[in-house]
Amino acid sequence: MVFLLLAAVAGSLRAGPAPAATTFRVPDGELPDPLVLVAYGDMRFTAPSETDATNPGVRQALVAKVAAENPAAIFLNGDIPWHGVASDYAVFRAETRSWRKRHLRVFPALGNHEFSACLDWVCLERWWDTFPELRGRRWYSVAIGAKVVGIELDTDTSLLPGSEQRIWLENQLAELDPAVRFVLLVMHHPPVADVQLTKDTGHNPRPNELALAEYLKAVAPQSAARFVVSAGHIHNYERFDEAGVMYLVSGGGGARPHEVDRTPSDRYQSADFPNYHYVRFELHGDRVVGEMIRLGDHAAPKPGQWQTADRFEITLRP
Repeated sequence: MVFLLLAAVAGSLRAGPAPAATTFRVPDGELPDPLVLVAYGDMRFTAPSETDATNPGVRQALVAKVAAENPAAIFLNGDIPWHGVASDYAVFRAETRSWRKRHLRVFPALGNHEFSACLDWVCLERWWDTFPELRGRRWYSVAIGAKVVGIELDTDTSLLPGSEQRIWLENQLAELDPAVRFVLLVMHHPPVADVQLTKDTGHNPRPNELALAEYLKAVAPQSAARFVVSAGHIHNYERFDEAGVMYLVSGGGGARPHEVDRTPSDRYQSADFPNYHYVRFELHGDRVVGEMIRLGDHAAPKPGQWQTADRFEITLRP
């Protein structure tokens, strides 16, 4: 069964070209005020009997809470299924039924688990069967009204200078409409994170994503828009400000949590663990208010105690 999530409401998602040369666009007239966006990842949807690789109760509680936010868009930063198999995507469809009933727009990025337990081309076919509006694309962009652009990147593919994806990204940012004030880049592997010396060192930023951070360092100060990067892969929450770009690690969607040793540059220094969560953005005129909404009672039979564990504001340029 095809899972039509991206364009659940007729006319709510239109193929470009938009003023900012985006792949898709959502017109201002179809957006609420204030505008609310949600970003998070690393759910690992799979059979509820699997409780080691992922926590099904937490995963389902997060889906329900995100649905209650009724956001204008949900950005998923990868590792949506545990494996790229049909049965895991079936669980994703079943457990996110509330999103479909509310006609929520969902914009996913590819993670590494989307390519687990199947050949790459088979994995991609299942991905595109689940999100048919994306067929043929591994990266894409969406204009959420006139002021917001979301860019979903594929960190399983090169982001190095001269690569196909990097050239596409450079064109996207070079052609941003002058009205755009907020750009949310969504990807799986993080460009900036707490570098670990002993814990999960294999999840430290890789050259592929470090090259992206170096590029953003050059381009962000020249843009009228503010840039936020939402990544996952590390099953925790981290926040950094680097060269005018905010970098979030939002990998608290339900997958087995990772402890991290926090570096001084991490703006989130809480010792709370685990950090099952999502990030909520709300636009208010000339500012964006961001909140990390954390699940406090993750071990309860029916978890549902939520707290704002981190809060930040981004002042948009005039």
